[in-house]
Amino acid sequence: MTANLRLIVGLGNPGKEYAATRHNVGAWWLQRLCAEQNIELQNTIKFQGASAKATICDALVYCLIPYTYMNLSGKAVASIANYYNILPNSILIVHDDLDLPAGAIRLKIDGGHGGHNGLRDIIGALQTKNFYRLRIGIGHPGNKDLVSDYVLQMPNKSDKLAINAAIEESLLELPSIINGNLEKVMDHLHKFSA
Repeated sequence: MTANLRLIVGLGNPGKEYAATRHNVGAWWLQRLCAEQNIELQNTIKFQGASAKATICDALVYCLIPYTYMNLSGKAVASIANYYNILPNSILIVHDDLDLPAGAIRLKIDGGHGGHNGLRDIIGALQTKNFYRLRIGIGHPGNKDLVSDYVLQMPNKSDKLAINAAIEESLLELPSIINGNLEKVMDHLHKFSA
């Protein structure tokens, strides 16, 4: 169906003050993956983030958590993709999603940015929307004027439990994600958080 994934990016904002906030759930996902796979992320100035080269499920995969702020994520993603000649349809961006309830999780390819500044910048930097996204629901505050503050706050206890459960469930699908059997993953995650 597709090229095997060669790059996984977990989005977030840099700094301790943002580490536990809703906007950083993409980074949480990648950190959990690295912990489970014994992958050590290293500060990599040329990629503007913490990166690693790893063998996951018998495939060579690059991992990246950008150190840029969310709305500049494209610079980091494009720099590592260009350096290793990674095509956009071999990239998975893991990110928070306001349009999904906390703990819902979806895998998709293509589509717009949905108002997500990190995705908007990545689409601009790669000059295409043709990459994979693992969307982790964080819920919505109910008023668009509250969104900026909401994403930069910590989730409440029940939301955090739901988000962590979604992260764990999606990581069980890692072999299928890495090897490109993504229709199966899409179906499973949709059923998990329907």
